[in-house]
Amino acid sequence: MLNNTKDILTIKDLQKLLHIGRNTALRLVQDGEIEGFKVGRQWRVTRESVVRYVKRM
Repeated sequence: MLNNTKDILTIKDLQKLLHIGRNTALRLVQDGEIEGFKVGRQWRVTRESVVRYVKRM
């Protein structure tokens, strides 16, 4: 699952991958639904955290 996806994703990558809007992607990360971390002012998420989220849904 998601084998051809980068290991570290931006919010924009997350949006494209899950077919969701920017606000929804930010909310998922900020609320902890998808584990993420900040680099400066920008959020990053790992591919593994997205896989865990998708499996839970």
